[in-house]
Amino acid sequence: MTPALSSIRLSVLDRSRTREGHPTPEALQNTVRLAQHTERLGYHRFWVAEHHGVPGVAGSAPTVLAAAIAAATHTIRVGTGGVMLPNHRPLVVAEQFGVLESLFPGRIDMGLGRSVGFTDGVRKALGRDKDDAEDFAGQLEELLGWFRGTSPTGVRARPAEGLAVPPFVLAMGEGADIAARAGLPMVIGDLRDRDRMRRGIDRYRAGFRPSAWAEEPYVVVSGTVAVADTPEQARRILLPEAWAMAYSRTHGTFPPLAPAEEVERRTMTARERDFYESGLTGQVYGTEEQVAHELESVVKETGAQEILVTTSTYDREALLDSYRRLARIAGLG
Repeated sequence: MTPALSSIRLSVLDRSRTREGHPTPEALQNTVRLAQHTERLGYHRFWVAEHHGVPGVAGSAPTVLAAAIAAATHTIRVGTGGVMLPNHRPLVVAEQFGVLESLFPGRIDMGLGRSVGFTDGVRKALGRDKDDAEDFAGQLEELLGWFRGTSPTGVRARPAEGLAVPPFVLAMGEGADIAARAGLPMVIGDLRDRDRMRRGIDRYRAGFRPSAWAEEPYVVVSGTVAVADTPEQARRILLPEAWAMAYSRTHGTFPPLAPAEEVERRTMTARERDFYESGLTGQVYGTEEQVAHELESVVKETGAQEILVTTSTYDREALLDSYRRLARIAGLG
């Protein structure tokens, strides 16, 4: 453990990735088990994501999944990374988090994003279009207003009103400015593009306005981290997700994860190979010593207070072992 790592929080975001040859519900069950595993290891929080109509992702209802995780754990904070606010009415989101906070007081986080659907078909099914993301700042203000009881409609959000559920903004680009103006903690990724990440963090800190939710800027950097006995073993953890991303960029659909050995055998077109190699470049992986050094550099470069790890892979045992090793690096437990 290094001094820089001992001063930060370490958390997990799991996207409930499906796997070839395994039923979709198993991905959700694995997410709950992973939350229990990371709680035992001493991680600070465990978040789940929102995706609709994506073959490779089972996590479509993050507040429902968060409830299952909170019920299956005891101390770890539980939340969303995030609820995509443009997909929903802010009142309904406030009510859902009000219920979660009422059932699991002091353990719920409200991570919020501005993405709208993965494809035109999904957006149509949700009754949304790309332009809905443009009013994210207004939607965010309305949502927080339901907790304060300031809605001009005269309606009261039950049981959300009066509760303090910590909000976080998932930010790239404009999201950093929105988080700063609202005075909210910011989650920013990914670790492969450090320059862009640092620019977003600098902009956020420069424009931050203290609020009832946060007196000072709070930065969470998010990305993939893989730890194993050797650099080669750690890199193999990343192969299934790198291939899935390459496939999605070239075929328009996000597939279930394939075993690393199968990915290694696949013949790729030049375009697929470019996206595949790009997906591996800049990721944080290696032995415990190598990853500790790399994460220490990330913390020093960004001044982040927290790292949110988003690793997905086919091999569940390798994933659990990676989180064990990462916890040891950070001195958790």
